[in-house]
Amino acid sequence: MATPVHENVQKYYGCRLEKSRDLQTNANCALPSCPVPKSVLEALKLVHPEVRERYFGCGLIIPEKLEGCNILDLGSGSGRDCYILGKLVGGTGLVIGVDMTQELILMSRKYIQYHQEKFGFEKPNTVFVQGYVEKLYEVGIQDDYFDVLVSGCVICLCPDKAAVLKEAYRVLKEGGELYFSDVYASKTVPENVKQDEVLWGEGLGGSLYWMDLISLVKDIGFSRPYLVAASHIVIRNSELLEKTGDITYASGTYRVFKLPENRTNGNAIVTYQGTVSDHPDQLVFDASHTFKKGVAIEVDAETAAVLQYSRFSSDFSILNADAPLTIQESSPPYSHLNPFLLADRLGASMLQCSKSGARVKQQ
Repeated sequence: MATPVHENVQKYYGCRLEKSRDLQTNANCALPSCPVPKSVLEALKLVHPEVRERYFGCGLIIPEKLEGCNILDLGSGSGRDCYILGKLVGGTGLVIGVDMTQELILMSRKYIQYHQEKFGFEKPNTVFVQGYVEKLYEVGIQDDYFDVLVSGCVICLCPDKAAVLKEAYRVLKEGGELYFSDVYASKTVPENVKQDEVLWGEGLGGSLYWMDLISLVKDIGFSRPYLVAASHIVIRNSELLEKTGDITYASGTYRVFKLPENRTNGNAIVTYQGTVSDHPDQLVFDASHTFKKGVAIEVDAETAAVLQYSRFSSDFSILNADAPLTIQESSPPYSHLNPFLLADRLGASMLQCSKSGARVKQQ
C-alpha cells in the first residue's frame, strides 16, 4: 500500500512535471568522470523524443559490458534508460523497468514496439511493470535473477532506503552489480526539510547524508561502494534554496557488487585485457581505479573479488599478490567516496577544459 510519501511522489512525477526542464534543480545533469561511450550515445539518439523529454534522473546511468545481460531498472520513469539498455543488451538480453507511477509506466509501454523496430530486434526485450522498488516481490521479481541493476535518482524518493537496497541484493545474482545515481546531502537532512513535498519530490528532502550510504550498503551485504561520477546540485528556486539552509547537495553515481559470502580472496595483481567493448585501451572502473590495457597493478582483496566474481572476470588476468597491499593514508577516511570532493575535481577539470578551448579559439 502506498504511503503519503509515495502518493506525493506519484503526483509530482505523474502530473506536475511534464518535461526535464520543469525540475527545480540540475540533478539530471551529473558530470561523468570519463567520456560517454559511443555505443551509449548512438542508442540515446534512437530513443523516442517524448521518452527523452520526460527523463528526470541523474545523467546517463549506463555501466559497461552489458551484452546478453538481464537488467532491472529501479524507478524506470519514462523508460529512457531502459530503452538505451535494451539496445546495449541486444536480442539475447532482457530489461525490466519498475516504477510506481502509472502515467509513466503507460507512456513507456507505448513505445515498446517503436524501439523494437528501431533496434532491429525480432521481438521486444523490454518490459515495464508498475510496482514499488521497496517491494519487488509483490510484482514477481525473483531471487538471484539479474546481472545488473540500475537506478537514476530514485532511492532518494523512497522513504525506506534500506528496503530498496535489501530487495536489490535479493534479486541480484552472485557477482551482480547495482549501478546507481542518487542525490546526497552534505549532512543529515532535518525533519522540516523532509516534510516539504516539493523538496522531497526534487530528491532533496529524502537524500541520504553521503557517509550513511557506506554503512548502509555494507550492512546489507554489498561490497563497499565505488564512486564513479558526481556533480554539485544547483537549486534554481530561491524559496527552496532558503528552506534547505546550510545543507549542500550533490548527485553521485556509485557501483556496488553482491559477492560470495565465503570467498577467500587476498590482494591481487590484475591486468586488464582490453576486451570490454568501447574500452580497448583502458577501463575507467571508478574515480579511483583506471585499468590500462596490459598494465599490471595491485588491488586490495575486495576489488580483486569484484573483478573475479563479476561479469568482468574474463576481462582481467588476476594473480594473488605475495604480500599485503600497503596503503598510504594521505587523506581522510572515505574521502575517495565523497561525491562533493569528486564534483569539485570534475568541475575544475571541466572549467580548465573550457578555458583551454577558449584560448584555442582566440588563437
